[in-house]
Amino acid sequence: SSGINAEYGDTRPLQDGDILNIDITVYKNGFHGDLNETFLVGNVDEGGRKLVEASYESLRRAIEQVKPGAKYRDIGGVIQKYINSCGFSVVRSYCGHGINQLFHTAPSVPHYAKNKAIGIMKPGHCFTIEPMINEGVWRDNLWPDDWTAVTSDGKRSSQFEHTLLVTENGVDVLTARQEMGGQPHFMDNL
Repeated sequence: SSGINAEYGDTRPLQDGDILNIDITVYKNGFHGDLNETFLVGNVDEGGRKLVEASYESLRRAIEQVKPGAKYRDIGGVIQKYINSCGFSVVRSYCGHGINQLFHTAPSVPHYAKNKAIGIMKPGHCFTIEPMINEGVWRDNLWPDDWTAVTSDGKRSSQFEHTLLVTENGVDVLTARQEMGGQPHFMDNL
């Protein structure tokens, strides 16, 4: 969802008003963690702020659904209903994923409604939710680095991700920020 990649042609410096997604993975003691966050660069216009706020809120609402007995396929409906009400779209090419000693594993957690994901959440399941939210159409293109995704219509995209652990009583957000009550960084200056 970001596109600053010198090897494949985007060498411009960040500019006032940009939004930038940073995706971080950690491997510690034999286990993976995965998170990402969209940052505001300087004075972002109202449309950009609304996009970033909506993408975070869609993740927050999805996390509220995580508990034993919940269906993985229902996460996408919660995200898409909210995002459509905001006038944005949900990328369908990527989904959340199981994560543990393997980086990408079952289950798949689509972020759009009417998906065919299988499985019921149980205590001990560990997975990510990471909706990519676009200003324009939901379609995306992949750069030759096989990693950088950009919108097919050139409009902005925002994404947030957390690694989650289903507990007996709900969910632990394993990648939550330790400061500021866990809020994402873009909210620090609102």
